[in-house]
Amino acid sequence: MLLILTQNPDSVRNRILNSRNELGRLRSVEELTLSISLSNRKSEKSASSWFRLVWKDLKPFSREELISCRSELAEVGSDLLQVERPLDSGRKSLFAFDMDSTLIRQEVIDELARLAGVYEEVASVTREAMEGGLEFQDALYKRCAYLKGLPVSVFAELYPRLEPNKGVVELLLGLSRRNVNTAVFSGGFTDILELFKKDHPIGEIRANVLERKNGILTGTVTGEIVDKNKKLSYLREIRDREGIDRLQTVAVGDGANDALMLNEAGIGVGFHAKEGLKKLVLNWVDFAPMDALLLLFS
Repeated sequence: MLLILTQNPDSVRNRILNSRNELGRLRSVEELTLSISLSNRKSEKSASSWFRLVWKDLKPFSREELISCRSELAEVGSDLLQVERPLDSGRKSLFAFDMDSTLIRQEVIDELARLAGVYEEVASVTREAMEGGLEFQDALYKRCAYLKGLPVSVFAELYPRLEPNKGVVELLLGLSRRNVNTAVFSGGFTDILELFKKDHPIGEIRANVLERKNGILTGTVTGEIVDKNKKLSYLREIRDREGIDRLQTVAVGDGANDALMLNEAGIGVGFHAKEGLKKLVLNWVDFAPMDALLLLFS
C-alpha cells in the first residue's frame, strides 16, 4: 500500500498523470482514499491541512522505485510511504520516538555544551563520530566529560529553550485521545525527558543518566547506555509486554542509530531524516509535520 502525504492533492494527481517515470504507474491503479484532511493543528492560525492519498492492491515498489517517486513528489512538497497496511484504530498500537532532532529541534548535548562554553570541543567529537572514527558509546563518554562541573540546575535552565518540532504537540495529543501506547528512547539524558514527559502525554521514557554529586555533574554517564541496540530492545520489550501486533507499531527517528528500531516496527519513519538513516530504511518524510503521522490510522 502506498500513502502520499500532501497539502496539494490536485498537484500530486497532475504529477502522476504527467509522469513518464515510476510515479506514472499509479495512473493504472485505483486511488482508494481521497483528501482525508488533517486539520487539528489549532496552534497555528494559518496552518494548512494535510491530506493522504492511498493506493491499495499495488505491487510493492523497490527501494530504487520509491526514491524515484519521491524525487518527483518533492517538486510538489509531498511525501511517500509504503506500508503493509494502515494502523487499525480499533486495536492496541505503539508509537516509539527518538528525542533529539525528532521530537525536539535541538540536540540537547550541543545545547548543554553551549551553556558550558565548550560547544566547539563537543562538536569536534560529534564530527569524529559521524566520520566513523568513534563508536556511539565512546563519543558519548567523550562529550559528556566536557560537561563536568555544570550544576544540575542547568537542565531546568535549558528546557524552556527547547522547541518541539512542527506537529509534535498535536501528534502526542492525538495519540493520547486514541489511547495509543507511546515511548521515547533517547541517546540524550533523563533529566530533559522527565521534564518533557510532564508537559506532554508520553507513556514511557528511556535515556542516559548523567552522574552527579552534590548537585554538580561529574562528566560521566552511569548505568546502561541507550544506543541503537537498546532502542531496538526497548521497542520489543514494550511491544511484547503490551501484546501489540508488530504491524501496529510505529517508530520515528532522524539518525542512523534509529535504524534498527525503525526496521523492527511495522511502520518505521525517518522524520526529516539525515542521509545516514535514509540509506538504512525504506520510509521517511521530508515535508510533512509530525502530526501528519495521524494519517497512518485507518
